[in-house]
Parts: sequence; structure tokens; C-alpha cells
Amino acid sequence: MSNVTWTGGVEHWTQKGDIKLFLWEKKASPNVPFAGTVFFVHGSSMASQPTFDLAVPGRPYSSAMDWFCDQGFDTWTMDNEGYGRSDKHRDINFDISNGADDLAVGSEYILKQTGAESLLMYGISSGALKAALFTERHPERVAKLALDAFVWTGEGSHTLDQRKKKLPEFLANNRRPIDRAFVHSIFQRDHPGTADENTVNAFADDILTLDNSMPTGTYVDMCSRLPLLDPKNLPVPCIILRGEYDGIAGMDDLINFFLLLPNMNKQFSVMRGISHASFQQKNYMMVYHILHSFFTMPEPAYGGES
Repeated sequence: MSNVTWTGGVEHWTQKGDIKLFLWEKKASPNVPFAGTVFFVHGSSMASQPTFDLAVPGRPYSSAMDWFCDQGFDTWTMDNEGYGRSDKHRDINFDISNGADDLAVGSEYILKQTGAESLLMYGISSGALKAALFTERHPERVAKLALDAFVWTGEGSHTLDQRKKKLPEFLANNRRPIDRAFVHSIFQRDHPGTADENTVNAFADDILTLDNSMPTGTYVDMCSRLPLLDPKNLPVPCIILRGEYDGIAGMDDLINFFLLLPNMNKQFSVMRGISHASFQQKNYMMVYHILHSFFTMPEPAYGGES
């Protein structure tokens, strides 16, 4: 295990029944106008702080939380049950629905702590599925929804096609081991070269500080139980982000999902030169700017009413 520490934020804890859930907050800069409250949701193979509060020497704003704070956003993230600092003791595989339950508890806590009326949600990979399922259940808590490296039916996903070969193993175990080589494989499987070595090494250090195994539930869901939600049940403004080389997110699958979203305040963005883990890519600043534009875009003054 590595030994990374995180600074500049505030630790919070909340309860889901008798389950302790960890939240991490970084506050908006007081030097710019306040822009809203962002809730970042991590994926299947890493906890929250490695994904959204990464520090890499010589790489400005490797922490997405720091960048968005400097643009005026309060930023929050949380470890889903089974990950990072949150409780891991239950004998379950911590699937996507359970993760959406965590977000319900976490969002309620954030809204009470901050006084915000609603949240700007960002989820990546299985975190996008959790964020979308949470939004389907609690649309009143979500101002805007950003889904990155998302998958709907799994059609056209060559990464999931390969992962399905290990489905019996995932079904037989609640957790799967990870190591440094596994973290590197995330950046090698789709299009090597989209992330630099120093960033991947720092990311691995962060991940392995908190976990040496990960739940299998999200893998089982994504390999055998898709689709998990109905786009027609997502009434909020939404952006779909898809890396050019992402092996999880099939393009046609995402376009079909996008077409069914009922709110016409929606966007679809293809991110040049990016594979799966967009905030750890060489083109990460492009992702920040796409998100910032979506989160700060004014509400339409005219909605087509006669």
C-alpha cells in the first residue's frame, strides 16, 4: 500500500443506517463569484479522492476539485460503500443501485450542510450510472447532470465484451484484487499514450493508499444487467461526455440514449484524444472547460412556448 495524504479540504461523515460514508469537501474560492455546488461521483476501480483530488508535480490542476473551486464552485465527493474510507464490512458486492443509495444519503447531507437547493452532478464510468440512477430517483436534487464514460445497454463496448469473459469470477466473489499493474492497464487497453506516465503513477499511488481490492458489483451490473435506467426518466439538463478512444462507451449506444433524453437543454460532447479516465488524461483541461461551460450556461429564456 502507498501512503498519500490529502490536504486543503474538510472531511465529513454521514450514516446510511449503520453504514459510515466518507465525504470530502473543498470550498469555493472567495475571490470569484459563487457558481454552484458540484458533487463528483467516482467509478468502479478507485475511490473519490484519487479521482477528483489528485496531485501530480508539474501538472497544474491535476485536482479537478481545486480547479472548480477556483472557478467559484463548492466541490464535494464521497466514497461509495465498499470503497476508500467508507465502510466495507458488509458481505455484498456493492452494486450500482447500492451506490445510488449512497448518493441519496450523501446528497441529503450536502444540501443540509450547504443550504444549496440542488446539485451539479458529475459521474464517470460506473459513477455515471450511479449518478444517473440517483437522478432518476431524486430529480429534484439535481440541477444539471454530467455523464462521462457512460454506458447504457453496453452495445458496441469492446471493453465490456472482454470483461464478460471473467463474469463467473466476478459473480463468485464480492471483491477483486487490484495492484499497480491493474491501474496502468486502465490507460493501456484503449489507446496507449493518452495519459503521461507521471500522472498514472501518481494516480496508482493515490488509489493504492486506500484500497488493494475493489467491489465486483459494478462489473457484474455492467457485464450482465444493462440497461439499469430509462433516459426518459431523466428530466434534468444533461451532458454526455465521450472520450474519442473510450472502449467502455459505445458511440451509437450513447447517441441512442441521448436522443431519448426528454429535456432539450442537453449536449453531447466527444473529447478529442481521450480514452476512459478523462481527468487523468493529457487533455484533462479540455474536460474541465467543457464541464464548466455546461454548468455555468444560463437557463434558456425561451422554451418554445407559443
